[in-house]
Amino acid sequence: KLAGSRISTFSKSGTRKCYLKVCLHDGYVDVFTGSAACSRGGRNGFIFTPACFITSEALLNRLMKGKAAEADSSFYRLPASVPPDSGEQMSLLLRHPDQPDNPKVLKVAILGAPNAGKSTLSNQLLGRKVFAVSKKVHTTRSRSLGIITENDTQIILLDTPGLTTPSKVKRHQLEKSLLVDPWNTVKEAELMVVVVDVADRWMCSRLDFEVLKCLAKHPDIPAILVLNKVDLVKAKDRLLDITAELTCGVVNGRRMRVRPVIKPPWAKKRPERDSELSADEDSAGPEGSAEPNSELNKEQLKELSSQRGWPHFKDVFMLSSVDREDVETLKSYFMVAAKPGPWQYHSEVLTDQSPEEVCKNIIREKLLEHLPQEVPYSVTQTVELWQEGEEGKLLISVKLYVKKDSHMKMVIGTGGQMVAQIAQEAGEDLSHVYLRDVKLRLSAKLKK
Repeated sequence: KLAGSRISTFSKSGTRKCYLKVCLHDGYVDVFTGSAACSRGGRNGFIFTPACFITSEALLNRLMKGKAAEADSSFYRLPASVPPDSGEQMSLLLRHPDQPDNPKVLKVAILGAPNAGKSTLSNQLLGRKVFAVSKKVHTTRSRSLGIITENDTQIILLDTPGLTTPSKVKRHQLEKSLLVDPWNTVKEAELMVVVVDVADRWMCSRLDFEVLKCLAKHPDIPAILVLNKVDLVKAKDRLLDITAELTCGVVNGRRMRVRPVIKPPWAKKRPERDSELSADEDSAGPEGSAEPNSELNKEQLKELSSQRGWPHFKDVFMLSSVDREDVETLKSYFMVAAKPGPWQYHSEVLTDQSPEEVCKNIIREKLLEHLPQEVPYSVTQTVELWQEGEEGKLLISVKLYVKKDSHMKMVIGTGGQMVAQIAQEAGEDLSHVYLRDVKLRLSAKLKK
C-alpha cells in the first residue's frame, strides 16, 4: 500500500523537514528521503537518498508499533542514572531483575574502527553520557555495558574499543584490553552493529580489515551497517555509492539496485568489482566459511584482504549519532528485533561501570579533547576523595600522574587554566550522569 507514495514529515513546530518516498521491487522496500529545501531542481526531478534498507514486513511492523507506543505515553520512562555511591551501584547490579509479564531482550555489540562514533551512538541510545567521547582514536579502552529498558524490552549495548592490531597496541603503548575485549564481546552478542564514519574519505571506502575478520568469524550472528556522521557529508548522493561498496551491492540477501534517477547527472559509473557476488550467490554464506568463533585460515584471510565490503548485512542505516531523532529510529529497530527472554538487569541499571570508572572516563575524554598528540594517553588517574558534601553535592578529588615535565606544563596550563577548564567541563558532564551537583578538583603530579 505504501509503494510509490510520497510522505512529508514535519517537526514538532510544524515545519516540513523532508520527504519520504517508498519504492517496492521484488518484494523489497527501499525508503528514500530528500530535504524539502533542495529536493527540487535536479535534472531528473526529485533526488532521494536512502534512509535505510528494510524488509516490507519489518517496516510495517515498526510503523504500527511506533504509533501504538506514541498513543500510550504511560509506558515512557526517563533514562536511568548512575548512583554516585559505589555500594549502591553494586547493590543495583546484583538486584534481581524486575521482570515484566512478557520480557524481551537483545544483546547488541557495537563495532567499528577507532573513532567511528561508537560511543557517541551508545550515549545517544542510552539518553545519558556514560561513555567517553573524543575526536582522538582509542578513547574507549575497555568493554563496557549500557542498558536500555523500555516497556517490556531490555537492550544491552556492548560498547567496545575500536578494533585494532597487536602492532598498533605495541607502537602506541596501549592496553592489551584493546585487543581482547572486542573479540570477546562479539561472542555474547545477538546482533552486531558495524559503525562506519562516512565523513572520513579513507575509512568509508572499505570496511576495516579487523571488522571484516570479526564478521567472517561470526557469520551466524546477524549484522547491520550504520553509516554515521552523514550530516558532515555535503554530497548526499555519495552515500549510495558508499552503501553499494560496503555491502558488495547486497542487503538482506538481495541485490541492491541503484537507479540512475538517484544519481546526479555528473556521477561516473563505477566498474563492477570482481569481488562482488553473482545473483546466484546473493543469499549464500561466505565461501569456505569456518565454524562460528573459529580461527580463519590463510586462504580466508587472503580472500578478506581483497574484499572491500560485507555482503551479508541485514539492514543499512544512515544517520548522525548526535541527532536524537535519527538514533530513535535505530533504537526502535532494536526493540522490534528483541526476542522473548528474561531480563538480565534491573530496570534502574544504566551501566555496569562503577561511579569512579565513569568519572575517570569523562576526565580522560577532556584530557584527549584539550591536550595535544600523545600527551593524554600517558596520563594516569587516582581518585583521592569521593564524598557527599552539603546539600547533597558530590565532592570528588582526582590526582593526575604525568610522565614528563614538558607534559606537566601542558596539563597545568598558564596559571593553572587548562587543568581548571578540564575539571569544570568534566564536573558538568558528571552532574548529568549522577543527577546532582558535582564539585571536581583535579591536581597533577610528575610520576618518577
